[in-house]
Amino acid sequence: MESQTATTNQEATSQTYPFSLPPLGYDFDALAPFIDAETMELHHDKHHQAYVDNLNKALADHPDLHGNTLEELLAKVDSLPDAVKTAVRNNGGGHANHSMFWTLMKKNENGAPSGSLAEAIARDFGSFEAFKEKFNEAGVKQFGSGWVFLIAAGGKLEIKSMPNQDTPLMQGVEPIMGNDVWEHAYYVSYRNRRPEYLKQWWNVVNWDEVQRRYESIGK
Repeated sequence: MESQTATTNQEATSQTYPFSLPPLGYDFDALAPFIDAETMELHHDKHHQAYVDNLNKALADHPDLHGNTLEELLAKVDSLPDAVKTAVRNNGGGHANHSMFWTLMKKNENGAPSGSLAEAIARDFGSFEAFKEKFNEAGVKQFGSGWVFLIAAGGKLEIKSMPNQDTPLMQGVEPIMGNDVWEHAYYVSYRNRRPEYLKQWWNVVNWDEVQRRYESIGK
């Protein structure tokens, strides 16, 4: 299952028009009680599908862009034609962010990183607990909708929050991990309690996939 979801994420960013929704890779209730089945179904089948549909609609009349991968479109989003720039930023970013997000989760209560990733986290944040606190703080402080990411920059790990569906891919940086702090990611179970959602999310982090991403892009 993990290798399947990792593959779908890689395929999503290397996909060209027309884009398609990657499979979730596990049952909607696989992350309960930390993330409920209703949230997962709505989030994947409705919200993510809408990003894909709107991205395809925006690019339909721009055949000159059809050969670009999703990653290429996002890397040059600021130089795209005005007619599609905002749609690619919002919907292309949403497609990329969510395609990664699904792969980063499995039920893993009290899970923690290991190996080289654990060493890097301890080096750059002091401890795993300190990293979680700083990551959660960035998520809580992100005004309105957005994401909080872990990236590698200059040989060090950094936490970066971004608004809406912006992604580090727009700056040529592939994120190692990220958490969705849009209300649709948590409102069914947590209502407006974003800090609680952020705290509980650590029980569903797929550290095997985060480690794979770190080994691939984080060094």
